[in-house]
Amino acid sequence: MFLTISTTGTTENPATDLGFLLHKHPGRAQAFSTSHGTAHVFYPEATAERCTVALLLEVDPVALVRRGQGKGRGGAPDAALAQYVNDRPYAASSLLAVALSGVFRTALKGQCALRPELPGRPRPLRIEIPVLPARGGPELVRRLFGPLGWDRVECVPIALDERFPEWGDSRYVRLVLEGGLRLEDALRQLYVLLPVLDDAKHYWVAPDEVDKLLRAGDGWLAAHPEHALITARYLARHKRLTQNAMERLELARLAEADGSEAEELDNAVDQTVPEGSDESPGTPERSVPLAVRRRDAILDALRGAGAQRVLDLGCGEGHLVQALLKDPAYTEVVGVDVSVRALTTAARRLRLERMGERQSSRVRLFQGSLAYTDKRLAGYDAAVLSEVIEHLDPPRLPALEYAVFAAARPRTVLVTTPNVEYNVRWESLPAGHVRHRDHRFEWTREEFRAWAARVAARHGYTVAHVPVGDEDPEVGAPTQMAVFTTVTESPKEGEAA
Repeated sequence: MFLTISTTGTTENPATDLGFLLHKHPGRAQAFSTSHGTAHVFYPEATAERCTVALLLEVDPVALVRRGQGKGRGGAPDAALAQYVNDRPYAASSLLAVALSGVFRTALKGQCALRPELPGRPRPLRIEIPVLPARGGPELVRRLFGPLGWDRVECVPIALDERFPEWGDSRYVRLVLEGGLRLEDALRQLYVLLPVLDDAKHYWVAPDEVDKLLRAGDGWLAAHPEHALITARYLARHKRLTQNAMERLELARLAEADGSEAEELDNAVDQTVPEGSDESPGTPERSVPLAVRRRDAILDALRGAGAQRVLDLGCGEGHLVQALLKDPAYTEVVGVDVSVRALTTAARRLRLERMGERQSSRVRLFQGSLAYTDKRLAGYDAAVLSEVIEHLDPPRLPALEYAVFAAARPRTVLVTTPNVEYNVRWESLPAGHVRHRDHRFEWTREEFRAWAARVAARHGYTVAHVPVGDEDPEVGAPTQMAVFTTVTESPKEGEAA
């Protein structure tokens, strides 16, 4: 199997810089051993105006058989006689993708020790693969490469036999890509999409393949319109691995849209509270932890509202979802969180995999950001935002308000948040510090009431306030809860503001 990468240049920026980027000298041919044969790298042309590098993978058919090629899941697609007759030595596949990552490892990472200024710079590229298996045909090839910044995606079907045109085309194509891209981006795309188009891999797909996919797809896969197909095919349709990858891609997409790092959003599991506070189950001063009291107050308010279908927005590790499922009065419970880790922990807590069919039909967990409208959230009786709003930067609050109170618009919305005035009662909490390192703010009772009143007036709700926890005569209760109830139709856009 064979591919070429060409670029053009000038006297000031010679095309032979390609040799520095690939860490392969244009003046000599080199050979590299792979698990299934030998990869040869050479330059058919190397001038300041034009430079072409060729990668020729010479596959050892005996090595294919010895290593189980064509046997079982992920093997050659034509399995009956695959260990004797197959296209693996001739058609670009996962064998070539692995050779690319091994031979051009530093180029894939965008590194060049000798000329560190070269990576990261778009350059005119032309990539040609004479024989590429394409399960899905030329149209799928264009759908995969078209959105990635290439100016030209030429995909020519290869006839089964030119002497017998009536036989039609084979599943192989000749692919030419032309455009101004960074070399590392082009190599990463090929690394992922070659086995995707072939729809087969020559090795068993293990959990570490998810990390490989996300590393190679960084910067382009999450926003690709065919990311679901790419993910499923790359991971050999392994259901659990595909789900894991899709959740992490969605987190990356949400983080990019929010202008944050994925790690900042995926932090809902790490919840720290002041030592000795009544958030902690082991607090000697309180027989019932504040977290439990808060949950009980929410359950009482939901029962009072007659809710049956409930959203837990920012569900974290699923404590409230678990409590709701114990009551058969709740016919549907949906947990939403931006954090993949939190949802994974919630799924384990709920034992979703072992849950019976009747019970599992009542519950759903999915990833989402409350800063964006989501059609999946519409039509529910009640929504709960328990200790959520304080994790948002204040400029993001209007987006949350619109997504919940205008777009989703449940009949009842419960919002709990810390009462910052109560913080002075925690001796272990330094003065001026918030209760959790990720809290962007903590409101006084007056500030919370003012915010709630504005939201209620803007979106056609009434609001009542409920203290949660033991009330202090001077600073109030540790947690404050607002209960919003619809009284009118949602105001039309442009009315109340």
